[in-house]
Amino acid sequence: MSERESMPCDVVIVGGGVAGLAAAIRLKQVDENLEVVVLEKGSEIGAHILSGAVVDPKALDELLPEWRSMDCPMAETPVTDNWHWAMSKNGKTSLPHLAMPPLMSNKGCYTGSLGNLCRWMAEQAEGMGVMVFPGFPASEVMFDESGAVAGVVTQDMGIAADGSQKSDYQPGMEIQAKYTFFAEGARGNLTKKMKAQFDLEADCEPQVYGLGVKELWDIDPDKHEPGRVIHTQGWPLSESDTWGGGFLYHQANGQVALGFVTALDYKNPYVSPFQEFQRWKQHPAIREYLEGGKRVAYGARAINEGGWQSVPKLAFPGGALIGCAAGFVNVPRIKGSHTAMKSGMLAAEAAAAAIAGGHEKTELADYDANLRESWIATELKKVQNAQPLVAKYGGDIGTILAGADMWMRTIKIGLPIKMKHHRDYEELQRADLHTPIAYPKPDGEISFDRLTSVSYSYTNHAEDQPNHLKVKDLELQRSSELDVFAGPSTRYCPAGVYEWVTEGEAEPKFVINSQNCVHCKTCDIKDPNQNIEWTTPEGGGGPNYPNM
Repeated sequence: MSERESMPCDVVIVGGGVAGLAAAIRLKQVDENLEVVVLEKGSEIGAHILSGAVVDPKALDELLPEWRSMDCPMAETPVTDNWHWAMSKNGKTSLPHLAMPPLMSNKGCYTGSLGNLCRWMAEQAEGMGVMVFPGFPASEVMFDESGAVAGVVTQDMGIAADGSQKSDYQPGMEIQAKYTFFAEGARGNLTKKMKAQFDLEADCEPQVYGLGVKELWDIDPDKHEPGRVIHTQGWPLSESDTWGGGFLYHQANGQVALGFVTALDYKNPYVSPFQEFQRWKQHPAIREYLEGGKRVAYGARAINEGGWQSVPKLAFPGGALIGCAAGFVNVPRIKGSHTAMKSGMLAAEAAAAAIAGGHEKTELADYDANLRESWIATELKKVQNAQPLVAKYGGDIGTILAGADMWMRTIKIGLPIKMKHHRDYEELQRADLHTPIAYPKPDGEISFDRLTSVSYSYTNHAEDQPNHLKVKDLELQRSSELDVFAGPSTRYCPAGVYEWVTEGEAEPKFVINSQNCVHCKTCDIKDPNQNIEWTTPEGGGGPNYPNM
């Protein structure tokens, strides 16, 4: 520790997504003299950002009211056309707009690259004096003598796989702060530790997740309808008693963003979310948009799906959770950017007021209280039973019940109940209870294999560094993950990181191709024994998403 340089500031923000950047901007709006630092583990702001995205501008309107005239890339494509399809194997049924609760409307929303929105927001923040440091992941949390969070330490650089220091070794820096915001996104490594350290989930349901797999395509200009938004449900997940859905958004520059979300509470260990996505693209209604086009990018990321009842305690001595680190995704709307931004803004206002009052490293109780009285709470309470109803009763009946519950809550006659969640890894069943799924081979035109797909994420990790994917007990991995569950890691990972390799008569060996990792965090969530832990790799490693 004596080797480390230190840097004091008022607020350090771990994560350069929309929540972290909105917090940074709001801090400077409240008090331009505040010293604000944003740490981002990606090689640049936006490099690790993956989302559909259709963005509700509500929070952006509050933060930067003139954003539409400020060359913001999200302003390029307002939503013009909104469809929701229930899919069968070869057909589809359009769900009528009148049957949807008003909150499901995309009127007034915009579709585009969330990564590019973050890049633009970072420019605004830096113009206000925020210090933004891409390529510097926070690897550990510092505490003062009272146990309050006192800042973070950035990742050491130049550590070899065997733990020795290479010639380019540089120790991490201590960022000492009066308040630390954790804006790591879903299933952040430090966020997990803060939840455990301060027992933040004592009074809420466990967080549950989906895995979103996404591609960006250049399509035939004659097929492109700027602003068209399509969501689907049903096939192909209906065939494996799993649930989730797809999206296809017509964005700027003749491109469509398309993707598929699989809820990670699935029971069948033979399910492969990546290959379900490849099947979905072959549906006639989706394939017709892609034929004659070209895939230009690929990525994957876990998504919070727990909703309001999974929101933990948000503030603790010296720190706060904001954005998807806390989990504010509106699952039926497939939106979380606006709620993430608003949470960052509320945390910023609370921290700025505390600092102005001469306080530091206190618990920002006003942030937690104000958020629970904000429009975030109003919105998420309307949909709080949608995910658990579908999870419990399946895609067809569950969707009908979820719709009825949302309508009742919209007109304020909803039942005063919060349905419970079960942790995703607990839902996985033994392999002998299921039949292996025979997925079709990729055709190389519409559907692809995983390793080819990873090359379109532009993922890179420095050579000769410690493996950031930690297996706690290799024997448990073999005796349970492989022998009992048939090696689901080889299927749930969308990047081909995990393999079970058998050579001769030797016992199977668990191979981890960590250089392929796109930082989706699925292994950390779905491993049936919670035996795999995702940790932060060397700064700048991972995907480098363009326009995602």
